[in-house]
Amino acid sequence: MTGRFDQSITREHTCSVKFDARQAVFGRDDVIPAWVADMDFAAPEAVTEALMVRAQHPVYGYTLFPDSLYQAMTDWFQVRHGWSIERDWIVMAPGVVPSLHAACLAFAGQGEGVIIQPPVYPPFFSSARDTGRQVIENPLLEDPSAPAGYRMDLEHLEQCAARPEARLLLLCSPHNPVGRIWTEDELAGVLGIARRHGLVVLSDEIHCDLSFPDASAHSVMATLAEPGDALITAVAPSKTFNMPGLGLSALVIPDAELRKAMQAQFQRLHLPQCNPFSIAGFEAGYRHGEAWLDELRMYLQGNRDYLLAQISQRWPGIQAEAPQGTYLMWLDCRGLGLKDAELKRFFIRQAGVGLNPGVTFGGPGTGFMRLNIGCPRAMLEQIVLRVERALAELAQGDQAPRAQ
Repeated sequence: MTGRFDQSITREHTCSVKFDARQAVFGRDDVIPAWVADMDFAAPEAVTEALMVRAQHPVYGYTLFPDSLYQAMTDWFQVRHGWSIERDWIVMAPGVVPSLHAACLAFAGQGEGVIIQPPVYPPFFSSARDTGRQVIENPLLEDPSAPAGYRMDLEHLEQCAARPEARLLLLCSPHNPVGRIWTEDELAGVLGIARRHGLVVLSDEIHCDLSFPDASAHSVMATLAEPGDALITAVAPSKTFNMPGLGLSALVIPDAELRKAMQAQFQRLHLPQCNPFSIAGFEAGYRHGEAWLDELRMYLQGNRDYLLAQISQRWPGIQAEAPQGTYLMWLDCRGLGLKDAELKRFFIRQAGVGLNPGVTFGGPGTGFMRLNIGCPRAMLEQIVLRVERALAELAQGDQAPRAQ
């Protein structure tokens, strides 16, 4: 597939974390960056146009959330996901990660338990630990027969939820980094466990729009909930339309008491202050981004399939299962026989590719690396070539860094 997503856009010297932090993170500035979870694609034209229109008004003062923003969001989720959201359920938030921290503060006391399912996005750990809460791990199970090679351990989750200190479950759906889209049966099982043990569930569904066309459709957990379930759903257009730097998300909280508890945490820190550009981008994406997103999903599926084929043919010692969603690939590098620190150095020094070490996603990530495929195909081809050459050198016992 060719077109807009094949366009190479220079991101250096734009204060891009992904590109301009390479020296600080990897010790060299010539690695191909495939780590931070943003894409190297231009946002939908409608988003850029909305930002330009807003910029033409020369006053950038304190701003309200307009009714049209809420309508764009509720229309999007009704049409794309069959989810009917009432306006009063929505709490605007300064991002999903601050929302994870706020939930830990609101629903678990000092020393009480927050359940997470590693390997999982690192802020799931830090949101609990940095707020003085106890992490309770319910690791995913590796299962070659399951989509993306993983499934939930619901029996163990029940044991975790039964612990007297357990108060909150942070769910990643679709799951980052393994790329699983949970089935309705799995999600219903989680809700049943939470119901039986009085857990609050925060379902991080920030990647909900990024299912691959050949995979099962994402199921919004809230569409399976029963009245009275203590459920918070976190969503945002940031991953969907590649605009995470605008920093605006939303929480959908049908229960009034849970809603007040979350709002109280944001109000304590005087958050969120409404950014006029975030509002413009948020609304434009949900109102006009559908065709762009459908083309993106096809392109990402092509990248996924290309990389899977190259891994099996050209990367001995590395394996990967096909993710069902997100734009992230979870590479099983255990066949290389390298320790985590050695694995990190291999990709930086020998391959010249900047990835996320799997161990940062928790103990079950040992021996893995996360690779971002949200880039033009030409960049992915360069990554394949660099890693292939580095693996050949590794097989020959050549551990010296090779100039790129």
